[in-house]
Amino acid sequence: MTTSPSAFTTASLTALRVVGGLAFASHGAQKLLGWFGGFGPNGGTAELMSRFGLAGVIELVGGVLIAIGLFTRPAAFLASGLMAAAYLTAHWAFGNNSFWWWANGGELALVYCFLWLFFSARGAGPHSLDARMERGRTAP
Repeated sequence: MTTSPSAFTTASLTALRVVGGLAFASHGAQKLLGWFGGFGPNGGTAELMSRFGLAGVIELVGGVLIAIGLFTRPAAFLASGLMAAAYLTAHWAFGNNSFWWWANGGELALVYCFLWLFFSARGAGPHSLDARMERGRTAP
């Protein structure tokens, strides 16, 4: 049995979306719920009404929405903006005042920023709740 390049591409992008979304959500769970070692040096949680609390909500909710492919475009756009802001405010300004990721430790924020920008432009793809809802609207 041969697999067409488009089937491989679809499966690969679906896996990237799901795994990326779950990994992103884990950062939010760390900040909000104290999971995976918790937040900060003492492993606690972030104050909900703080910038880290807001980031945690966007990461947790946005990551889950992206992973399941529901409201993917707006969730990914918001997540991309969060990561751009994180890179510019926490890494560029904090990391030796250097724009370059190898000097400021902002590789992950940079990669997430462009990963979510890609999915905000592309959408979730055919294996998602977005696609299922769209099929439901166009059914005769």
